[in-house]
Amino acid sequence: MANDYESFKKKIFELTTIDLNAYKERQMKRRIDTLIARNKYTDYDSYVLALKTNRDLFDEFVNYLTINVSEFYRNPQLWEVLEKEILPQLMSRFGNGLKIWSAACSTGDEPYSLVMLLSKFMPLSKIKIIATDIDKQVLEKARMGIYSANSLNGLPKEFKDKFFTPVGNSFKISDDIKKCVEFKNHNLLKDEYPANCHLIVCRNVMIYFTEEAKEEIYKKFNRSLVKEGILFVGSTEQIINYKDMGYSSKKLFFYEKV
Repeated sequence: MANDYESFKKKIFELTTIDLNAYKERQMKRRIDTLIARNKYTDYDSYVLALKTNRDLFDEFVNYLTINVSEFYRNPQLWEVLEKEILPQLMSRFGNGLKIWSAACSTGDEPYSLVMLLSKFMPLSKIKIIATDIDKQVLEKARMGIYSANSLNGLPKEFKDKFFTPVGNSFKISDDIKKCVEFKNHNLLKDEYPANCHLIVCRNVMIYFTEEAKEEIYKKFNRSLVKEGILFVGSTEQIINYKDMGYSSKKLFFYEKV
């Protein structure tokens, strides 16, 4: 596209506060160019002008930009480690009043999975999860709590039977589970982080950031955790230089604040 992508990134930051410099450029530019062409705009300038006046187009852009691929109990073997080892250790150290943050929570599958898992240890009335995402549209989907059958493929049957109701071809999550999660809009690159967290879960989003942005976010997560708190990352997001950022490796994909 003839127009300057650098100028486009600045205009998008002014419009959305999303910093495209933090994302891998080749991959992100390709996605954006595809979306612009699909909407029949010929250059960045005309598309930005349209974003300013067309709310549907703006919402579509943010939704498309924030890559949302989510499912309940993604990588079930890691959820088993969380259940059998990590949560019991955290509760033995800090009691049942754990402060848990699901960062970049997408459509809510992850924080709702956390609530269901925690319900094996304590009553729902004691469970509170903070869940954040940059994309307001996916947060609305999360609050609605209706999911496709495919999203539930990895979920233990006991949870599916207990906490979901069929609605046509989809499944609606129980209001009792929804009450345990507070959804908030949050930008990992610019907004203030919650403090004194015992567990932070941020999975399958860091792969889209540059190495510099990743390091900054991991350091901020570290400051957000209490001492001996745990960061749980995605199965393709092993932190190589975790010691430099104040972590020890508890288990593969689980990092403890030193």
